[in-house]
Amino acid sequence: MFSYERRLQHPVKIKQTDPKTAMVIISQFGGPDGELAAAMRYFSQKFAMNNPRVSGLLNDIATEELAHP
Repeated sequence: MFSYERRLQHPVKIKQTDPKTAMVIISQFGGPDGELAAAMRYFSQKFAMNNPRVSGLLNDIATEELAHP
């Protein structure tokens, strides 16, 4: 089960930007080999699976991918 609360876990105060680090983060999160893409692939495969046990496993893996920092 997912719970959503609109707040930051830690206060964020940006003192200066770092484009190089930002590109690394963006490529890992939103790129073709990033965590979000991996989670979406697992979720897609889950819905195409007829075996409930394997479908549940794919759901667990996708959820874990979304939980990575």
